[in-house]
Amino acid sequence: MASVFKNIKSLFVIEEEPGAQKPEAKTPAAPEKQEDPAPQNAERPRQAAAGKVTQQFTEVLFNAMEANNLEGFDYLEFKQSLRSLEKMPMDEATRFRSAFAMAQTMGATPDKLVQAAQHYINVLKEEERKFQEALATQQDKQIGAKARQIKDLESVIQNKAEQIKKLTQEIEQHRAEQAQLKQDVADASEKVGATKNNFMASFSAVTQQITDDMEKMKQFLK
Repeated sequence: MASVFKNIKSLFVIEEEPGAQKPEAKTPAAPEKQEDPAPQNAERPRQAAAGKVTQQFTEVLFNAMEANNLEGFDYLEFKQSLRSLEKMPMDEATRFRSAFAMAQTMGATPDKLVQAAQHYINVLKEEERKFQEALATQQDKQIGAKARQIKDLESVIQNKAEQIKKLTQEIEQHRAEQAQLKQDVADASEKVGATKNNFMASFSAVTQQITDDMEKMKQFLK
């Protein structure tokens, strides 16, 4: 690997947007952890914020390019030549032609430079593929698992709601049965009371006649 490319980042002008946090250490291409949404917003998914350039990911991409740097004069060396001519008073076309004139002395051709540039595009696409795999894993862990929990809880809630409905119906039925039993008890008590009163009235009438006869027998039969 050419020593001139200790820091490929210096070859590219990529402005990091304000507010982007500097990572503590270089990390592999992996999605940033997202905070769990508040429970009250679970049914209204939030729209992801617009993407912004971050040092974390640009360094991952540049490191991949550096790790796959082609031997000899290629696109990256050509890019360095372009950068060295930026402050020169020339238009872009002249700058490219001037850089290519220097590149030709190193055996470069337009096709070779384009092929080399495509090589780095492919390297970056491989990083994108690995990122998408890591993202899918994280989505399943942070979103998919919770989405399944939400679905499971919805089923639990529905089942319990049906149980509550069934219990409510049973309670109403029991209350109706209770009211009917109270009415039956009242009716039976009234009937028993009436029967008792009728018996006692009859008992009193008969015993009173016998008692009266006893008194008269004592009085008249001597």
